Amino acid sequence: MAKLTAEQLNSLGLQQETLPRHVAIVMDGNGRWAQKRGLPRSFGHRAGTERLREIIRFSSDAGIRSLTLYAFSTENWRRPEEEKSVLFSLLIEYFNSEIDELHENNVRITIFGEKDPFPEKVRAALLRAEDKTRNNTGLRLNIALNYGSRAEILRAVRRCAEKAVELGAYPGDEAFESELYSAGQPELDLMIRTSGEERLSNFLLWQAAYAELYFTPIYWPDFTRDEYIQALREFARRGRRFGGLA
Repeated sequence: MAKLTAEQLNSLGLQQETLPRHVAIVMDGNGRWAQKRGLPRSFGHRAGTERLREIIRFSSDAGIRSLTLYAFSTENWRRPEEEKSVLFSLLIEYFNSEIDELHENNVRITIFGEKDPFPEKVRAALLRAEDKTRNNTGLRLNIALNYGSRAEILRAVRRCAEKAVELGAYPGDEAFESELYSAGQPELDLMIRTSGEERLSNFLLWQAAYAELYFTPIYWPDFTRDEYIQALREFARRGRRFGGLA
């Protein structure tokens, strides 16, 4: 990974000052991508994992500060056992094969979601990735696994209530956001969803309050670097007023 210069960004139709600081992606359509080709859904999940490398690399090189990827929701436990087994194997394979390069490139990995329900081998891979990269200062790569935004918000409320009991007073508005998985990271600027679906699906509901939404019909395995750049260009064209006047 190598940081892109201003000239290189300009050649892509991008400018550093108009890039989002924090991008979130709902990586949707792996199974449909495979079925469209007459392949088992597992082939789509593997193709989607391969796509990760390109998007993570470009995010780091472009200077985006945080990238949050929706990989496995709290609702995905309803998937067939065979499909979940494939997903878990791919998670272990991905972290084991990519962690050294990500670490060398100063990427810090954070898991959004509760790790305990995962099989031991998955939990171990996730913990190793977080521990190894904990002190890195480059791209914040957040992987949402066993994540649901409603559960995250309720978790933060419970912890704030516990603090209030301990203090005997309201701990302040800042205490709530400090209990979210995204604490200490930039506000979410851009949320991308692939595959043609146009909903948030319980992903970063609090953080997305003023995020720009970008929906594309392209399935995740086909969401190339060029498609990502197109989304970043569209973000730069948006007028963001946050309730005020232009």
